Amino acid sequence: MNGVAIVTGGTRGIGLDISKALIADGLKVAAVYHGNEDAAQKFRDETGHHAFKFDVSDYEACEKWVEQIEKDLGPVSVLVNNAGITKDGALHKMPVENWHAVIETNLTSCFNMSKAVVGGMRERGYGRIINISSINGQKGQFGQTNYSAAKAGMIGFTKALALESAAKGITVNAICPGYIETDMTAAMRQEVLDSIIRSIPAARMGKPDEIAAIVSFLASDKAGFMNGSTISANGGQYMS
Repeated sequence: MNGVAIVTGGTRGIGLDISKALIADGLKVAAVYHGNEDAAQKFRDETGHHAFKFDVSDYEACEKWVEQIEKDLGPVSVLVNNAGITKDGALHKMPVENWHAVIETNLTSCFNMSKAVVGGMRERGYGRIINISSINGQKGQFGQTNYSAAKAGMIGFTKALALESAAKGITVNAICPGYIETDMTAAMRQEVLDSIIRSIPAARMGKPDEIAAIVSFLASDKAGFMNGSTISANGGQYMS
């Protein structure tokens, strides 16, 4: 593949493996990050590709930095909306700022970033937008009304944008990972991890490169007839 890919949250966790997979496919990757300077510098050093720091929940920042990325690297042909945070808590105890922070970072960012690239994709008659949702956007999760709502919203956003964009050669698809081996899950208590694994028919958590492989396929020309799809990757934990 040729062209430029933007991966939000692209220097850590699942996003890092996604960035590396797209680099291996021949794309120039712009990994977006917000806070972790060490991870961003490590990404630059190890891959030789760019990492850009900005807040994907800020519309004006997205507009500005996508323009800069295209100036530096070229037109964006692939966008992976992967950035996400959690601020868990039962709704009756949830501070309103935790609701807004999760909705804006996980869902509003999809609008911000997609809006910034889709016009150019339409003009060129080609594009791939891939949204990383979650199993908890499909089935819900106790203590995650904010996160589940945001991730479910990404699925609806995917379907609607796919309908709007298909005739212009743009595909828009969503991936819903289950529990994946990352720094976030590694920080969980062992008894919690054991309970999660018992609920997964595959009897293990997924690996980041397994999600990255799906992204690699969806970003390729081979996936040109897949549009508006929601792909579950959860080891059989939830089937819809």
